[in-house]
Amino acid sequence: MNAAVTPGRKIMGRLAHGEDLLAGLERIAEERGITLGEVRALGAVTQARVGYYNQAERQYYFLELAQPLEIVSLIGNISVKDGKSMVHAHLTLSKADGRAFGGHLAPGTLVFACEYVLQEYEAAAPFVRRMDEATGLFLWRED
Repeated sequence: MNAAVTPGRKIMGRLAHGEDLLAGLERIAEERGITLGEVRALGAVTQARVGYYNQAERQYYFLELAQPLEIVSLIGNISVKDGKSMVHAHLTLSKADGRAFGGHLAPGTLVFACEYVLQEYEAAAPFVRRMDEATGLFLWRED
């Protein structure tokens, strides 16, 4: 899929302490009507859940991190899945000693403090996620 996009609104803010990071970002996108865009964030979490997709098995495995961590980087995109705004994000987290963890942002990552930027884009057609048989993932599809 290859489409020209035009920048739209840029929305900045922070999520509430204790809020689920993924659900919070999706809530903001849905409330603002953002169906195409990118997301960035930084801050800290009280606990995290990150995923790794095993390509051979076509299955996600999750790492549960029940400890305070810094959000070194969160980057992702916003598109449409099942008629709703969906955030697909990866994040890197660090411990006090500098060791890092990373992966696919999953529900169960709870905010200590989080500042985000959502950049909206406009396109001729929506970017809709549908099952991709080659990968077993919900990817952007033109149909």
